[in-house]
Amino acid sequence: MLPAWLETVSEPVLQATQAPSADALHGELLRQWGSSEVWRLSYGLRSVIVKRGTDAQSGEGTAYERFVIPLGLPAPELIWAADGVLVLADVGRVTLEQEPSAEGFLAAAGLLAEIRSHAVSGPTGFAPEHVKELADRIGRISFDVAPLTEALAALHQQAPLGVVHGDFVPKNLVTDGTRWTAVDWPLVYLAPHLSDLYTLIRDAVALGHDRGPIVAQYVESAGADPFLVDRQLLVGGACFCLRALDFVIAEGLRTIPGSEDWIDPLLAELEGLVEQLA
Repeated sequence: MLPAWLETVSEPVLQATQAPSADALHGELLRQWGSSEVWRLSYGLRSVIVKRGTDAQSGEGTAYERFVIPLGLPAPELIWAADGVLVLADVGRVTLEQEPSAEGFLAAAGLLAEIRSHAVSGPTGFAPEHVKELADRIGRISFDVAPLTEALAALHQQAPLGVVHGDFVPKNLVTDGTRWTAVDWPLVYLAPHLSDLYTLIRDAVALGHDRGPIVAQYVESAGADPFLVDRQLLVGGACFCLRALDFVIAEGLRTIPGSEDWIDPLLAELEGLVEQLA
């Protein structure tokens, strides 16, 4: 089984895998959403990942050009990209979602510290005024988001901008048994908050792991101020909820069956985080 659109990437795929023809390739569908489709194509021991994205997922090639390649971020090597379709190096067959061990979550915290260690220059991708813009666009928020706006403005003064992956969750953390890599970069931007650490911890706790060691691993690996990290986590969590709600309402309701059920829990999560910031 091969993707119907293989012809558009056949040349770089055949070159990377050294397959004699497309018919010789083995195809494995890894993920299929309304806005993205991901395959592993292999010939013998050689394999590549091919992705096709639309809507929010279509900008990964640009994200590589703007952030991943210039900063040398721990991401799969980009082999080829055009028109929302990418060919990427295959960095491993096991994700943290498949094997959600405590050691894996600690390794992911260290990986995030590596990502955040890269010096960047602005502009910010999440300005304080963006909070109200998103809240107005979402249209279902019945509580005051001003504490988040104020906290985010303060954080821009207290912490440097850093790379935000934007979807730092177990399904996007891959290992080859030796090294961990973050995949799926179309949502990357710059901000002073730690929404990536928040989402990592969020999933870890849901799976029964303790929050403390993961935060401690990040603090140690990054050489960060633990008190500032706590603030970055709160602000980052609230920013994550806002972005997730905006995505669900603008795109997810159309492309992801059942995403309507995500809205109320995200609103409650956002309200709880904003209350802690007040």
